[in-house]
Amino acid sequence: MSQQRTERGRGHYIGGEWTDGNGAEQGPASDRTESDGERTFESENPATGKPLATFQRGTAADVDAALAAAESAAEAWRSLSYIDRAEYLWDIYHELRDRHDELGEIVSKECGKEISEGKADVTEAWHMVEWAAGNARHPHGDVVPSEIGSKDAYMRRKPRGVVGCITPWNFPVAIPFWHMAIALVEGNTVVWKPAEQTPWCGQIIAEMFEESGIPDGVFNMVQGFGDAGAAIADDERVDTVLFTGSAEVGHEIAGKVGGEPGKLAACEMGGKNGIVITEEADLDIAVHAAIMSSFKTTGQRCVSSERLIVHEDVYDEFKARFVDIAEDIAVGDPLAEDTFMGPAIEADHVEKIRRHNDLAREEGANVLVDRFELADEEIPDGSEDGAATAADGERRASYANGHWVGPFVYEIDYESDLRCLNEECFGPHVALIEYSGDIEDAVEIHNDTPYGLAGAIISEDYRQLNYFRDRAEIGLAYANLPCIGAEVQLPFGGVKKSGNGYPSAREAIEAVTERTAWTMNNSREIEMAQGLSADIKTTED
Repeated sequence: MSQQRTERGRGHYIGGEWTDGNGAEQGPASDRTESDGERTFESENPATGKPLATFQRGTAADVDAALAAAESAAEAWRSLSYIDRAEYLWDIYHELRDRHDELGEIVSKECGKEISEGKADVTEAWHMVEWAAGNARHPHGDVVPSEIGSKDAYMRRKPRGVVGCITPWNFPVAIPFWHMAIALVEGNTVVWKPAEQTPWCGQIIAEMFEESGIPDGVFNMVQGFGDAGAAIADDERVDTVLFTGSAEVGHEIAGKVGGEPGKLAACEMGGKNGIVITEEADLDIAVHAAIMSSFKTTGQRCVSSERLIVHEDVYDEFKARFVDIAEDIAVGDPLAEDTFMGPAIEADHVEKIRRHNDLAREEGANVLVDRFELADEEIPDGSEDGAATAADGERRASYANGHWVGPFVYEIDYESDLRCLNEECFGPHVALIEYSGDIEDAVEIHNDTPYGLAGAIISEDYRQLNYFRDRAEIGLAYANLPCIGAEVQLPFGGVKKSGNGYPSAREAIEAVTERTAWTMNNSREIEMAQGLSADIKTTED
């Protein structure tokens, strides 16, 4: 990405052009006037609270222009072969790999994930592009036997048309490619709204599509907030909505789209995920898996675990070991190699986490670890050797304005109607629940939540593992692992309040294509199935 392009492209990418909105093509930054910034917003570094860059805020008019471009390009795009469509993605695949370290650092700067997670986000993106583009050369459709020997019957898929993609901030590179790579290879055109917290990552992805030479209007990006996303989801020109984000927004989208004949929404939403740790657990694995599930990405994954359901026989030992590590989890600069947890995404989210912590106390929690407000010495100071210099003091002050939170761990007696055990926090907020009895009792507690996204069981008893596998009400189940770490070739989604679709891998194809059952007669006579007579009878017979 050239510096000139970085300065030029801070708006929307519509119909093959960069625009500030309302159809105005962008020129160099020096040519724009102050009036160009009247509808702008800033990307912020969560570690410092300081702005990274300024972007144009999309309006309904910008969405309209993007949808018009996507609709206009649809017929020519779908007329290409799978393989020709996939060719445009291979350049992006190589760029993601070549710029792995650079883009991983940008992800960490913009959404606060520690650097190994920032890089993994980019790796996951190229894995998804590789899967989607490679799938173009794999067999498509199914040959289906017919009752009639002279008939051929098979299934064909065809693109739905225009796909609207709305993606979250916590995986700002990976999840857009979950949605868009598959939609594009399957022959759809795309209008995408990145999360307003991570527009810089959106900018870079749009530049990659531009540089790939993809035909104008096939890929379109509109930056902005929820109103732009709603304009995409509500428009009758959009045939499928792919959404990953909060349950509240996802349910609103699914409710509206569900009432429109012929339109689909595949929504992957939040979770109140649990890990069952039975009396047969290996506690080394149990503690490691629970720490990873609870605190990676500062608990800001839809699959993060906020409930640890632990058998009474191992409860005390597990609690002591889990608490000991939670008290020392390294919270710090996301770009530092020795950081485990970075900051929360924004100030409003810090307050949301505070409210959930307070709610747990109000409902009777016994707080075991409270690092919500980190001590001054825990805030990153930006210095490499600890020497007190003026420059370090300035950097320390900048980090003090970051959105820092630490682990909050509590134990509470299980009650079905406790809000703290049913409402998603989306932060490092973890409940320990002691249970007695058999695996059936643990799974009953595990399932007692309105969500159903991810979960794990830690046990050395294969019967317990299999019971959890078959009875846990979740879309993503793990055994002797953290309940995070999806791979792109597997479905990703949940049940109940967690979603109504799987916007990744093979299952996403279901959402962005329509199936046609095609039957062809190879005979000069017509013969029907089920013994239906094909004889035409008239009154003269």
